[in-house]
Amino acid sequence: MVFGAIEAGGTKFVCAIGDKDLNIFEKVSFPTTTPKETMNLVLDFFNHHKDDLEGIGVGSFGPIDIHCESKTYGFITSTPKLAWQYFDFIGSLKKHFNIPIAWTTDVNASCYGEHVSGNGRGHSSVVYYTVGTGIGGGAIQNGNFIEGFSHPEMGHMIVKRHIKDNFSGTCPFHDDCLEGLAAGPAIERRSGKKGQELTENDVAWEIEAYYIAQCAYNTTLMLSPDVIIFGGGVMKQEHLKKRVQDKFIELINGYVAIPDVENYIMTPKLLDNSGIVGCLALARDAKEKA
Repeated sequence: MVFGAIEAGGTKFVCAIGDKDLNIFEKVSFPTTTPKETMNLVLDFFNHHKDDLEGIGVGSFGPIDIHCESKTYGFITSTPKLAWQYFDFIGSLKKHFNIPIAWTTDVNASCYGEHVSGNGRGHSSVVYYTVGTGIGGGAIQNGNFIEGFSHPEMGHMIVKRHIKDNFSGTCPFHDDCLEGLAAGPAIERRSGKKGQELTENDVAWEIEAYYIAQCAYNTTLMLSPDVIIFGGGVMKQEHLKKRVQDKFIELINGYVAIPDVENYIMTPKLLDNSGIVGCLALARDAKEKA
């Protein structure tokens, strides 16, 4: 029994084949260009496995329509990537594959991957943030994604500015949101250097940790999760996690009891495979429910 996974990011697509135990057999990636070019590569990859595929799980950049009863279910909707606006992602797959297809956001998929096989395993409540080109968040409670009229957009929570930060932000919608002040492009435009070019002692990391710690603070008081996981390219700076943990403890100021911050604010156990593993797990679930 073989399953497919598509992690559809704004910068690149990752496609993979795996089994019911979430072992990855084959994985490819390619740039996100136009729907026609990119989806042709997706279809070509899975066509090689068409006779064996039992289901596909998709985690996509958004916003996306997640409501099954909607006329635009399975569409990428009002994305700033103009070529992809109102693209029928799931419809394009169903034209070629008559199998169960699961559909969620890319960050929900990463959250689910960590929930079933990573640092969220064994916990009923898990929150995952990706801190990279943008910032997005996904949350699971008792095995289900937390969603309402749409999926969460936790990366756009408002945060208090660091006293040393006079950067205007990169978000065109909000002056002081988390993504606009703490995503990778914000670090680069504020400092004039990419994050990986900055020394550990650069003031940029003090500012960054302050914003991410506020994110953890807000998440803790709103959702009381068992664990908060921060992934994405920015969090690959190994010193940043400890800075965030320390600043979080300072901000929470004993208001709620966090017995072990090292096992509460974490980075992904699955590293760059959180999303792909989550998509495989969703494909497996979709097959079981079909």
